[in-house]
Amino acid sequence: MNRKVIRLVFGMFLPFIMFGCAQIVPPQGGIKDIKAPKLLTISPRDSSLQTRVNKIELHFDEFIHLNNSGNEITISPMLPIPLIITALRKTVTVKIPDSLLSANTTYRLQFGNSIQDVHENNVFTGYSFLFSTGAYFDSLQLFGNTINAATGLPDTGCLVMLYDAKKSDSAVMREKPLYITHADASGKFRLEGLPARPFKIFALRDGNNNMVYDGKNEMIAFLDSVLTPNNNPALVTLYLFSDNDSTSISSTADRGKIPSSPTPPVAFNYTVLVDTTSLKKRTQDITEPIVVRFTNTFKNINPARINLTYDSVGIAVEAKVSASRDSLKKELKLHTNWKENSVYTLRLLKGFVHDSLGADAMPSRYTFHTKQDEDYAKLHIHLPTKYFGKTFIFVLLKDNDTIYHRTVTDTLIHFTRLQPGTYTLRIIVDKNQNGKWDQGNVFLHLQPEKVIPYDRSIILKAGWENLIDFEEPPTTVRPGATVAPQ
Repeated sequence: MNRKVIRLVFGMFLPFIMFGCAQIVPPQGGIKDIKAPKLLTISPRDSSLQTRVNKIELHFDEFIHLNNSGNEITISPMLPIPLIITALRKTVTVKIPDSLLSANTTYRLQFGNSIQDVHENNVFTGYSFLFSTGAYFDSLQLFGNTINAATGLPDTGCLVMLYDAKKSDSAVMREKPLYITHADASGKFRLEGLPARPFKIFALRDGNNNMVYDGKNEMIAFLDSVLTPNNNPALVTLYLFSDNDSTSISSTADRGKIPSSPTPPVAFNYTVLVDTTSLKKRTQDITEPIVVRFTNTFKNINPARINLTYDSVGIAVEAKVSASRDSLKKELKLHTNWKENSVYTLRLLKGFVHDSLGADAMPSRYTFHTKQDEDYAKLHIHLPTKYFGKTFIFVLLKDNDTIYHRTVTDTLIHFTRLQPGTYTLRIIVDKNQNGKWDQGNVFLHLQPEKVIPYDRSIILKAGWENLIDFEEPPTTVRPGATVAPQ
C-alpha cells in the first residue's frame, strides 16, 4: 500500500519537476563595460632625466591585449630596430635597445590606440612616456596642415615625418624618419619635444605601413626648405600628390612568373546601355549618346544598318544618327539630337559592324523613353574676378567623374541639364597654362599646382535651380522659380 502511495505522489509531481527543469534561463548580463583600462603604475617613472631606459612596464586595473602594436606604439626619435612589445594579463612590457639611444636626446614613446581591454576592446589612449638621456627635455615643436593636392581638401591620417637636414632627399625612400606623427581627422598635425636643429619634413600616405616612400600607390609631400623647430613655429602646409614617375624603384612583382596560356577567343557580342524595362519611365539621358559596348574589337561601321526612330503622335519619325568609336574601350557611341519625353526605338541590323575576324554583329531592337528638362537640375556658378584668366581652370565633378574642365573665360558659368546628385567644385591654378593639373616631383623639387576647392558639396535635385557664389554658401530655388545670376 505504501508503495502505491509513493507511486501516486511521484506521478503527480513528475510533470512539475520536468517543467521546472525545462525552464532554461540565460545568465543575466550586467551593465556593459565602457570604461578604458586604467593605468595603475608604471616602471620606471615617467619623465626621467639622464637615464637610458631599456624596459618599461605598465600595470593596469584589468586584463588587456594589444592591437596593431607594431604601428601604433612608436618611439621618437625612431630607432633602427623595432621595439619588443608584449602583453601578459594586466601588464604591457616594452623593451628598448638602450645601446642605440643617443646622448643628450629626448625620447617620447607613444602608445596610440594599441592597448585595449580584453572583453569590450575599450581603448587606453592619449598616453606617452617621456625620458631624456641628457640633463633637459627638448621642448620645441612644429605644426601645420596636410592637403590632398589634387582636391585641395585636408588629407586625413597621413604620416608626417622629419629627417635630418643633412640627409639627401632619397632618404625618404631608403630609411625610416627620426620623428613621426599622424595627421588628425581635419588634416592637422603637431610634432612636439623636438631639438633645436634643422630637419627636412615630408608627409606620406603610406600604402604598406613601412614608413618608407615606395612610390607606387603612395602619395607624398615635401617642403622646399629645411625647418628648425622653435617655441613659436610658423604654420607648415604640406600638399600630398602621387609621384610615380620620379622614383627609381623598379617592381619585381612580375619577375620569374610562368607565362600564362593564351586566353581563348570570346564570342563577338555586345551590350546596348539603355534601359528598356518600362516605357513609362524616362530613362535615356538627352545630353549623352547611346553607348554600345562590345566583347571584341570591332571595325567597318555601316551607318545604313543603324536605325533610330521616335514616336510622334503614333508616327515613327527617323532620327539622324552619327557614330563614333572608342577602340580602347571597345565602344560605339551613337549621337543624335534627342527629343524630350519621347519613345525611341533603336534597330541594329545584322552587319552594322563586324570584328577583326569578319564575324557580323547580330541584330537587335531596343525601345526606351527619353528624359525631359524637368528631370535635370540647373546650376549657375559665379566666380570672383580674381579667378578669371588663362591661369585658372574651373572643374565640376559628380562623384569622381569630371563633368566640366575648362579655362575660366567668364565669371558666370551656366549648366542647364545636370543629372541630380552630389557635385563638387574646384579651381586649378594652372601655373604653366597647359590646360591641366600637374602633380609635383620630389627629386626635381617641383610642387604640385595648387587646387582651390569649394568648401562644401552641392546636392542637385531634379527640377531645381541652384546659384553658387564660389566664396559664399549655395542658394537653391524650388521648381517654378527662377534664378537671376548677378
